[in-house]
Amino acid sequence: MRTLQGRVAVVTGAGGGIGRATCAALSAAGCTVVAAELDEAALAGTVAAVPGVDPRVLDVSDVDAIEALADDVLAAHGAVHVLVNNAGLTVVKPFLEHDRADWDRVLGVNLHGVVHGCRVFLPHILAQDEGHVVNISSLFGLVGVPGQSAYCTTKFGVRGLSETLRAELEGSHVGVSVLHPGGIRTGILANATGNDEKQLARLRRAFSKGMLPPEAVADRIVAAIRANRFRIRITKEAFVADWLVRAMPVAGSRLAVSAMSRGLGLGRAKKALPGSEGGR
Repeated sequence: MRTLQGRVAVVTGAGGGIGRATCAALSAAGCTVVAAELDEAALAGTVAAVPGVDPRVLDVSDVDAIEALADDVLAAHGAVHVLVNNAGLTVVKPFLEHDRADWDRVLGVNLHGVVHGCRVFLPHILAQDEGHVVNISSLFGLVGVPGQSAYCTTKFGVRGLSETLRAELEGSHVGVSVLHPGGIRTGILANATGNDEKQLARLRRAFSKGMLPPEAVADRIVAAIRANRFRIRITKEAFVADWLVRAMPVAGSRLAVSAMSRGLGLGRAKKALPGSEGGR
């Protein structure tokens, strides 16, 4: 985009972490920012931290709520130019311990929320002189990780949707970016559920130190919008995992998963499926 000054941006999952930092970065760049978040207390924190944002309570898994939000944004601000689909959550369990509620919850927010956001807002963005859609995938949208089957499924889905949108919108005045952050200090694990509290505690400790601040991601989002960059990998582990998987699809994936498991203090990943000991 030529400029972000005077543009209207909608950010989901705006109650903290990458979402709040992105609201701040877009506001500093001159955007009117609509901050959408389900947790009202977290949303109030964003309002306090980023003066001038327009706060909206939103469940991204509810398509009717997203359609109502689009109507409200157009009524209040007259247009929408930028959409950042950031809302996300995770469940930390082996595949066979994910129950139906786990799948419904993670798919509803992480994947359906992005699909709903793109489907509802994209026609309004296309009606402007220029615009941009940013979808937040993950390092776990580049490589499948044990204990994260629902989360990885959604983040690979966000990646696929983004690649399709990019191809369909090629040559238009609307850009698309997909981000693959690695270790970022966000609150996603604070709200994660799982059956192994010791494992969750190790993950939370790992993500409380040595990780990039969410502001680093927000700055990359703003730069990607301005330069119309599509594929944004953030943190060295995202670059390394991506390179390994591209260079050696099978062995590289194993190496990446092993390195991540050690780095997060999880040790060797437990077998998730019976009879998988001899599988390749």
